[in-house]
Amino acid sequence: MTLERWRSLSEWPMIGAAVVFLVAYSVQVIANLREEEGMWAEALVFASWAVFLVDYTVQLYLAPDRRRWFVRNLHELAILLLPALRPLRLLRLITFLRVVHNRAGDVLRGRLLLYVVASAVMLVYCGALAAEDVEQNVPGSNIRSFGSAIWWALETITTVGYGDHYPVTIAGRFVAAALMIAGIAVLGVVTASIATWLVTSITTAAAEEVESEVEEVEAEVEALDESIEAKIDALSRQLAQLTAAFEALRDQSGDGHPETPRIRG
Repeated sequence: MTLERWRSLSEWPMIGAAVVFLVAYSVQVIANLREEEGMWAEALVFASWAVFLVDYTVQLYLAPDRRRWFVRNLHELAILLLPALRPLRLLRLITFLRVVHNRAGDVLRGRLLLYVVASAVMLVYCGALAAEDVEQNVPGSNIRSFGSAIWWALETITTVGYGDHYPVTIAGRFVAAALMIAGIAVLGVVTASIATWLVTSITTAAAEEVESEVEEVEAEVEALDESIEAKIDALSRQLAQLTAAFEALRDQSGDGHPETPRIRG
């Protein structure tokens, strides 16, 4: 089995594991469950982590150049092994975005819009979740509820930054930095998409207007051609009639010329 084949087969199972992790992790964070209350959620988180670990191990085994693959995927290993980086496992949902992008249809604008909207929603939700996880039980923190975390994530991803909510922990600031960078990228794509749509709309309208004018000119030219042809036909018929009349007069004379009347004195 090749690495590409494994990725193709494991695409949906990995999406399922990421969704299970997202649900369990969301319940843990938003409900702020105590250890004894959240055993079931912790079990689901552990199960999804096991799936991620299996996927990482198989990809490392199937990689043509294992050393290069290992170096290029050190972040995956860190996310799997370091509990402090557990929120970053939400990045596994990027696989879902790739599937959304592939299934979005053939129209480029539709694919881009769907991809950008899904990316923005996922970034806001996951950023809020990660920030609340590391901030909600820290003394002096001002992000203690999911509502505050969502509001903070929206402020951050749109680069507004009112300053009413902000992370106070190092981990929270790392989350904020990642959200800022991702937000700039997403907003850049949105701005470019809107600009492209406007330019395309204006260009299409101008092209349609020019095409309409060209069609009108062509219709006028065609009508003029028909009028000229009709006049030429009429002149041709008149010339034929005159020629026939002249031939008839010439035939009436004996020598081919009509007699000239004589003047008597």
